[in-house]
Amino acid sequence: MVVYIICAIVMFGVLIAVHEFGHFWTAKVLGVKVNEFSIGMGPQLLKKQRGETMYSLRAFPVGGFCAMEGEDEETGDPRAFTAQKIWKRIIILVAGSAMNFLLGLIIICVIYSSAEGFYTPVIGELFEGFPLEGENGLMVGDRIVSIDSEHVWMYSDISLLLSRGVQGDFDIVIERGGEKLELEHFPLTLKEYEIDGQTVQRYGLVFDVTEATLGAKLKYSLCNSFDFVRLVRMSLFDLITGKARVKDLSGPVGIVGYMTQVGTQSETAKDAAENVAYFAALVAVNLAVMNMLPLPALDGGRIFFMLVTWVIEKLIRRRIDPKYEGYIHMAGLVLFLLLMVVVTYSDIVRLISGNGA
Repeated sequence: MVVYIICAIVMFGVLIAVHEFGHFWTAKVLGVKVNEFSIGMGPQLLKKQRGETMYSLRAFPVGGFCAMEGEDEETGDPRAFTAQKIWKRIIILVAGSAMNFLLGLIIICVIYSSAEGFYTPVIGELFEGFPLEGENGLMVGDRIVSIDSEHVWMYSDISLLLSRGVQGDFDIVIERGGEKLELEHFPLTLKEYEIDGQTVQRYGLVFDVTEATLGAKLKYSLCNSFDFVRLVRMSLFDLITGKARVKDLSGPVGIVGYMTQVGTQSETAKDAAENVAYFAALVAVNLAVMNMLPLPALDGGRIFFMLVTWVIEKLIRRRIDPKYEGYIHMAGLVLFLLLMVVVTYSDIVRLISGNGA
């Protein structure tokens, strides 16, 4: 457990530091004054002034920050963040999430670098007794393109999308002989099949395997990253529609629990390292997407208010004091902190009840 707590601390530290480095690097490139770039939070352990920027290492390895001149207020400095053209400010704000997404993609590429083959969404075989085989059903060689209007990028999408749909009522698009066919309200259900003397629940489909060439590894890494984005979208949709509740959300404590679970359930140390790294990639992409939501205190919220402010200023022909936007983001930050308290409490309760089961 201690090992995975350390892994989680390092992971969050790296993710936030990489995020802030994205802001820092683009700010420097675009000529914005950066007062301090810090790795870690809390009291300073080491610091070095280089030019106009203070570089510091702080006591708690839980992130970092990039302090730009005039982020939320007018300072009169022509190189302040608020004094820049809107396109420059948007690039700087997007850069943090872009770096997190890139980090997640790199982690996936490293994991897949040793792969020898990948399952594809092409049906290679049907179980004996599969009831839906035929021209009006599924056939060997069919490529599954989409399920319930969700695109199938890779093999793992199929089990995910089938698990989210209504059993026995799927809208499936397949590619057969170069043409796309629509199977509406397709009655695909889990059935009992005999495998190696054991009775198991399966859909009755066996999928082809393709060689893991360099191109295939890059393609699957990118598709996997896009899948992570889709998982975030689906989770948010479930939260909005009530399929998921706030208590189902996980914060740092919950993430430690998940990392411990995937690590301890792995057969070897190598498998554990790969599974924890895969989970870290998921968190990296998750952070990238969530940070772009148009909510106060997030970079996406700052971009949203920036665009709204820009439109209003064009209409009223005078500049709005950035401090008012700062107040909104501060209020949003307080609400997020309160949400984190609720989520952390829920994680602790879930962790304790799980240990006691």
